[in-house]
Amino acid sequence: MTRKYFGTDGIRGQVGEGAITPDFMLRLGYAAGKVLGAKRQGKGRSRILIGKDTRVSGYMFEAALEAGLINAGVDVGLLGPMPTPAIAYLTRTFHAQAGIVISASHNPYQDNGIKFFSSDGSKLPDEVEAEIEAALDLPMETAGDLGKAWRIDDAAGRYIEFCKASTPWRYSLQGLNIVLDCANGATYHIAPKVFRELGAEVHAIGVAPDGLNINLNCGSTKPQQLQNVVVERGADLGIAFDGDGDRVMFVDRHGNLVDGDQLLFLIAIHRQQFLGGCNGVVGTLMSNYGFELALKERKIPFSRAKVGDRYVLEMMYKNGWTLGGESSGHIVCTDVTTTGDGIISALQVLRAVSDFGEPLDHLSQKMQMLPQHMINVRLARRDGVLEHSDVQTAVAQAESTLANDGRVLLRPSGTEPLIRVMVEGKDPVLVERLAGEIASVVERVGNV
Repeated sequence: MTRKYFGTDGIRGQVGEGAITPDFMLRLGYAAGKVLGAKRQGKGRSRILIGKDTRVSGYMFEAALEAGLINAGVDVGLLGPMPTPAIAYLTRTFHAQAGIVISASHNPYQDNGIKFFSSDGSKLPDEVEAEIEAALDLPMETAGDLGKAWRIDDAAGRYIEFCKASTPWRYSLQGLNIVLDCANGATYHIAPKVFRELGAEVHAIGVAPDGLNINLNCGSTKPQQLQNVVVERGADLGIAFDGDGDRVMFVDRHGNLVDGDQLLFLIAIHRQQFLGGCNGVVGTLMSNYGFELALKERKIPFSRAKVGDRYVLEMMYKNGWTLGGESSGHIVCTDVTTTGDGIISALQVLRAVSDFGEPLDHLSQKMQMLPQHMINVRLARRDGVLEHSDVQTAVAQAESTLANDGRVLLRPSGTEPLIRVMVEGKDPVLVERLAGEIASVVERVGNV
């Protein structure tokens, strides 16, 4: 079945357009309630939780989803502003049938979206999403036994304790001076408490959401403010989350950004040296080649998945590995939780810093990031371009020039008429030249 609304990570778009309207959310709530309620037939009342980030539009979408679910006979637990991974966790602990997240992650406040978690805190299966899409065409009929709604007042406290419990008993951050950037998003009232209660001295920025300033010049996608504050305050390090709290980036004491590939590497070598081993790591097609080489040097297996946390998780399960993620800072530790979690991933990194007994800037140098150069080539047509003999010859020649010290990646954009040409290698001048040569061939072939 062709998916009309659900993408690889739920439904997302600009508020007031397409599916991102109160009317659609009302129907979506009803459809989800009917589909999931039918699956629970004979096992008691259906229960679904709803959480959101701090966007002003979250209020109306929460109300619309709540009304649709109640009309379908489903009880609704309202979590309020909560990180996406917290909603996954609370869905499990409340034995709910599903959790609904109202968020557009790292996007600006003008956007919003919906994604579902299943009862075990993982992404809802494709076939269930397809059933919900089909049910959107059903006429809305009021259930004979209407659902009820209740607000879960202790949701934040429950999740804070879960995060703290992901570290060993008596683990302490005492003596560590941290700057946190919560992106004026869903972690604003959670993350500072987690790190303070574990003993760190915390200075928090991006903790004054007004519904319009989520991700605005702050957070993991725009860490410049954090970098400046870390240096100004003489902090040991900085930690930045995105708007819904499933991504994390670090800043070392000198203000240098430490991205998701570097953080994954630190978690992997910490597990290898201190926790009995690391059986493998899943990255993506965009993971830095230096990351792959550094893991290979330490005999830690590595696999690349397509870009997107859904594909990373699929490969992790397939390989039987518990660690994976993306350079964007979306890190998944399935031995701790079921989905990408910025706070828990940050604690995993801080354990590595503590056990190695070295500052973050020293540890991040254990892996050499290779220079990358990317060119977006806009084309009149994309069909057959990657398979064209001239393009394949250009790629083969570049790979031969790089030998085993780099790689070439050509990837079509999923949303625009572009092909992204990316080259990595040890020599930045060579990398830029090779990327330009391949891009020229792609442009010639695609614009004939």
